[in-house]
Amino acid sequence: MPKVAVIMGSDSDFPLMKKCIAVLKEFDIAYDVRIISAHRTPEIAHDFSKNATKEGYEAIIAAAGKAAHLAGVIASMTVIPVIGVPVKSSTMDGLDSLLSTVQMPKGIPVATVAIDGAENAALLAVQILGIKYPDLMQKMLDYKKRLAEEVIEKDKKIQEEVL
Repeated sequence: MPKVAVIMGSDSDFPLMKKCIAVLKEFDIAYDVRIISAHRTPEIAHDFSKNATKEGYEAIIAAAGKAAHLAGVIASMTVIPVIGVPVKSSTMDGLDSLLSTVQMPKGIPVATVAIDGAENAALLAVQILGIKYPDLMQKMLDYKKRLAEEVIEKDKKIQEEVL
C-alpha cells in the first residue's frame, strides 16, 4: 500500500492541509501527519528526512508559510519526491512562501503547487504513485473523468439559462 508523509511547519497550517488529507483518504493512500519546523526543529527535520525511506514513504508533501524552507530542507536530505505547498501568510499574501518553496538550487528539486494548493499536492502525489500502483492510476483516470463530466453538466445548465 502506498504511503505519504504530510508535514507542516506549524499547527496553523493544519486547517489547509486537511484538504490534502481528505484527497489521500479518497484515494486510499496511507499517510502520516507531522509538524516539523525547518528552523525550530532542524534535528527532527534531519532525522525525519534520513529515515523517510525506511519508514516506507513514497512521497512527502510539505507545507509551510513565510520563509517556507521546510520542503527544500527535507528535499535536500532525501531522494523521495517532495511536493511543496506554499501557505498564504499574512505578510505578502503567500508570495514569500511561494518563492521560498519554488526557488530551489540545482540538484534539490521540489515540485511546487499553487499557494494554498493542498488538494493539488495530494493529487500530484497520487499521479506520482500511480506509476507504481496501477489501481491508483485508474482511480486518477476516473477522477479526471468525473471532473470533465462536472464541467459538461455545468455547461448544459448555462446553455439552458442563456437560451
